[in-house]
Amino acid sequence: MTGVVGPSPDRDGWLTANQRALMREVAEVRSVVERVGSADRVSSDLAAGSPVSDEGRSIMLDHVCGRFGLSSFERRLVLLCAGVDLDGDFAGALARAHGDPSWCYPTFGLAMALFEDAHWSAITPSAPLRHWRLVSVLPTPHGGGITAAPLRIDEWLLHVVAGTGEVDQRLADIVSVIGAPASTVDTEKRAIAHIADAWCAGGPEGPFAPLELCGPAPGPKRSAFARACAELGWPSYVLDAADLPVTPVESIDLARLWEREALAGGLALLIDANYSDDAGSADALCRFVDRLSTPVAVATRSPLAGGRRRWISIDVVKPTRSEQYDLWRRALGDHAASLNGDLSSVVAHFDLDAPTILATAKRVAPEAGQRGLGVDRLWTACRQSSRADLDRTAQRLEVRAGFADLVLPDAELALLRDFVAQAGHRTRVYDEWGMAGPSPRGLGLTALFAGPSGTGKTLAAEVVARSVGLDLYRVDLSQVVSKYIGETEKNLRRVFDGADAGGAVLLFDEADALFGKRSEVRDSHDRYANVEVSYLLQRMETYRGIAILTSNMKGALDQAFLRRLRFVITFPFPEAEHREQIWQRCFAGPVPTDGLDFAKLARLSVSGGNIANIALSAAFLAAAADEPVRMHHLLRASVNECTKLDRPVMSGEVAGWVGEPR
Repeated sequence: MTGVVGPSPDRDGWLTANQRALMREVAEVRSVVERVGSADRVSSDLAAGSPVSDEGRSIMLDHVCGRFGLSSFERRLVLLCAGVDLDGDFAGALARAHGDPSWCYPTFGLAMALFEDAHWSAITPSAPLRHWRLVSVLPTPHGGGITAAPLRIDEWLLHVVAGTGEVDQRLADIVSVIGAPASTVDTEKRAIAHIADAWCAGGPEGPFAPLELCGPAPGPKRSAFARACAELGWPSYVLDAADLPVTPVESIDLARLWEREALAGGLALLIDANYSDDAGSADALCRFVDRLSTPVAVATRSPLAGGRRRWISIDVVKPTRSEQYDLWRRALGDHAASLNGDLSSVVAHFDLDAPTILATAKRVAPEAGQRGLGVDRLWTACRQSSRADLDRTAQRLEVRAGFADLVLPDAELALLRDFVAQAGHRTRVYDEWGMAGPSPRGLGLTALFAGPSGTGKTLAAEVVARSVGLDLYRVDLSQVVSKYIGETEKNLRRVFDGADAGGAVLLFDEADALFGKRSEVRDSHDRYANVEVSYLLQRMETYRGIAILTSNMKGALDQAFLRRLRFVITFPFPEAEHREQIWQRCFAGPVPTDGLDFAKLARLSVSGGNIANIALSAAFLAAAADEPVRMHHLLRASVNECTKLDRPVMSGEVAGWVGEPR
């Protein structure tokens, strides 16, 4: 069994020897059962409590007795129950001992009659056999009390004493082994030392106080836990907090099963609560941990309140940039040289933990070939490796648009290009030129895109993401904001923690849901709304990626908040000149057209988003008629779009298209 006993290098030989010894012990117990008719009590070496020779004892049964504190009588009771499954003649011997062919099972009353060292306390619910569910008391088929009830050995224990045991099947679907990574850095070594010291030192909570491993990234916590357990000689397992039962009875049962497993195998458990921070899950987690006396740690993004026991909190951080750089160089080997110094820019932008770096390097190295790896391939691999956490909390948008697809006045377009330029040169300015300063505050690249709906704010965010080679994620602030105090910050924290690894472009839609003029605080809700806004801006300022807010009403935003943003770019309602360019770009592809007059189309006063909708609807109308797109298709689509906007189509807007709208 994994982690139970350290068998000899000759695994097969050890297993055979253990099973032979176990069967010898079972045979001796069967011989006692078979002689029960000759005397009320059997005065053999076995019955008198003298064990068989050490050479003839089962190693695994010895191990179980030692771990669970079984007396010599309780050991024989286990053998009595195991004999039914291991020895084909055992059931018949039991039936003859009971004097009834149907009583082919062990009972506590029979055990009391067989062995001189018998004691009544062995069958009580608090004694080891029943407390740890090693032996079960089944319903009595013939009437009578507990002494006449059939006893059954737990299947898990049967496999353990036979030396072929694995994790209990009731646990196997929810716990899994943690593999320790092949490489360790100094930040992880410090966390490993803190974990080992906390458990070795002991304290008022006993030798294994619950640990709380805190940090935004799951990887380093899992890695440090596995390595610390390996140094202590404990196999380590992980359990997702979402799989913990909510009801107290189910929680007790699961805790008892795991604690039994941990005692038998010398195991340690990590509960992954990185994505389970609601109140109900936290309560269930604390109840479960409170019931364990074996090594357990909880991996969480931020400290929990804890349960009745005292938890020891340990911060586990990602490797520093220099450590990440060294990890990449070692993991990539000779391929690192082909990056021509671009590895520094990768490290500056992607804040990956050691397991992720090793896995990513292993994935891209075989693709490098003779021409080397190339920074583009590594950059793409890093983007893919850092998506998992953020995909849980935000919507990833496909990025196709470039600057050629964007229609803006020259001033706003130049400002957007400046924004992209800052994104591309942060490594040089902050790191090489030393402009970062001692604090990360204020180093985030933040912007507000303000303007009416349909003026290209989301399109511009796509342009930014494509220009810097990053993923674009949209976060709907109207869905993030909660009326419950503390929930909004919790939702925002999940977003930023998930985005930190990849430095993605975060697009916070509907900023008006959170921002507003709050210079006058009238009640506690206004005061707390300021706290929420301050938290968002603080995270934006320290976020190593790019954060963009969009708003339809720039005037509704407090000037104090606007000053904390690096860029404020206004997207005006398009003039006729810009509307004409938008129309032209809508039909710049292979779509067939006939007689389109873009100057006349530009007289329709709608935003760029509405123009795109009209062009698409007209294309479908033309396709249904098996015709190229003509002005009458656009007229019909324009009327439908304006009806949707609850505004009339003015005759001057469509004059000369094909006629007045009907």
